Amino acid sequence: MKNRERPIGIFDSGLGGLTVFKELRALLPGEDLVYFGDTARVPYGTKSPEAVLAFSKEITAYLLEKKIKFLIVACNTASSLALEEIRGLSPVPVLGVIEPGVEAALKAVPAGGRVLVTGTSATVNSRAYSRALAAAGPGIKVAEKACPLFVPLVEEGWCARPAAAIAAREYLAPFRGKADVLILGCTHYPLLKKVIARVMGPRTRIVDSALAAARAALAQLSGLGLLNPARRGSSEFIVSDAPARFSELAYKLLRIRTGKVAVKRF
Repeated sequence: MKNRERPIGIFDSGLGGLTVFKELRALLPGEDLVYFGDTARVPYGTKSPEAVLAFSKEITAYLLEKKIKFLIVACNTASSLALEEIRGLSPVPVLGVIEPGVEAALKAVPAGGRVLVTGTSATVNSRAYSRALAAAGPGIKVAEKACPLFVPLVEEGWCARPAAAIAAREYLAPFRGKADVLILGCTHYPLLKKVIARVMGPRTRIVDSALAAARAALAQLSGLGLLNPARRGSSEFIVSDAPARFSELAYKLLRIRTGKVAVKRF
């Protein structure tokens, strides 16, 4: 029972991982959740692999100090570049967002179909999605498109502004009608889901890696016997900079009331 009552740790480069937090909170209302957003160093997608690895290890060590029972790397860039290193240093189970996203895409794509992966430059350059899709779904045609402006647009709170629609058209219009499934390969991107869907058209199914990750976390926690039987869990939010801005956007974009947001600088 003691292990079950420990919190779940979640981290992202900024506020995008709140899409995972929100889905997880809906699925697991009894869990205590600790969320860390690295707002001082966002975006990760333009950073070097060495920097992303260093940041991810720092945050993991910090969350482990909070006696978490399970860690969700709610950042596709960190999942693609640092997941195995994180698993190597963590005494608790670690879940990334790429594997759940790939599994959800494979369920949605027809045999021999076409998948478009959208993500940060670092995620696309890592080819983590392409390799995972090729290994699990032979015959599937995979294209990848880096959309580096999407994260700063979300972090600025501009999801419904014309700039977001313009960026989506610039990046994705050439793929309209050419993809059966599009993977939102960054946890910021679900906040642009409607804009992206309009560009891609009704024939393309959108796979939300945030929802897939939350469902995978539920399955793993259940399988490990780590689900908290409590009826209502707590939420703790920590950022590396600009807590007021984080709180404001969390409510504006996702209707998440954070309460007081703590600051941890490295």
